[in-house]
Amino acid sequence: MHGYQRRVMEILNKGNNNDSKSRACDIFLSILILLNLAAVCLESVASINLVYHRELAAFEWFSVTVFLSEYLLRIWSIAADHSSPAKTALGRRCRYIFSFTGLIDLAAILPSILPLIMGGVDLRWLRVLRLVRLLKISHYSSALEDLFSAVYEERRSFAAALYLMAIALFLSSSLMYLAEFEVQPEHFRSIPQTMWWSLITLTTVGYGDVYPVTPLGQVIGAFTALMGVCTVALLTGIVASAFSNQMARREAIFEAEINAAMSDGIVTTDEKQHIEDLRARFNIPEEHATAIFALLAEGKQKE
Repeated sequence: MHGYQRRVMEILNKGNNNDSKSRACDIFLSILILLNLAAVCLESVASINLVYHRELAAFEWFSVTVFLSEYLLRIWSIAADHSSPAKTALGRRCRYIFSFTGLIDLAAILPSILPLIMGGVDLRWLRVLRLVRLLKISHYSSALEDLFSAVYEERRSFAAALYLMAIALFLSSSLMYLAEFEVQPEHFRSIPQTMWWSLITLTTVGYGDVYPVTPLGQVIGAFTALMGVCTVALLTGIVASAFSNQMARREAIFEAEINAAMSDGIVTTDEKQHIEDLRARFNIPEEHATAIFALLAEGKQKE
């Protein structure tokens, strides 16, 4: 039983190039997720929904069946994950159920199941929530995890930039309210309402639905636009720098693991598997990993 659980877990999780079944499962589920997004969008077009309502409904139930089966299999098979911090099978299952990916997997099926459970209650608004299935791709891509990790590593700098953004928001809103209230009371009748204009200007969106007409208001608007360019550029730079630093740290860790495996002159099968798992987890291309191997091997030979 334990062997079956481990194999099912390997198939459902992100597979490596040597596991054809796992790769096929990844591709199938990824394509199904993308088709679901297309189906939800097409269903919102009245003319298409009127003609293909039955086909779209059949595809939805097929998708829900697949996603529900995947969810239950993940709960069952996660018990074989000995790398989990939880020591018991129940603990590992609870850890998955309440994890980000576990909650997304549950949210992917609830919009279709809840209307059946709750009977006549109008839950048509839940249909749009099926778009959350896009987040299921996080099983096979670490993009969201990388973003959260990068922001967390630079949380102090990010918080400082947000603090500056908040100062600019409140300052520009207050000044614009004082400058434009008497001329445009319908648009600037309070500081909270003026914040809409300030936020849109600071983020350099500039819808143009609300704008200052007094000379003082236009000067304040110009300074607000300049502050927006600076703060948005600062936030963007922090995130870009965080991503770059994160990749550099991962490459350093990966190189250190390879160096440790080659220290005795022999790379065992377990060490190769560990390095391959690390490469897949860090999203390091095979060509890059091969180049690191060759560079370190060359260095060992020179020694």
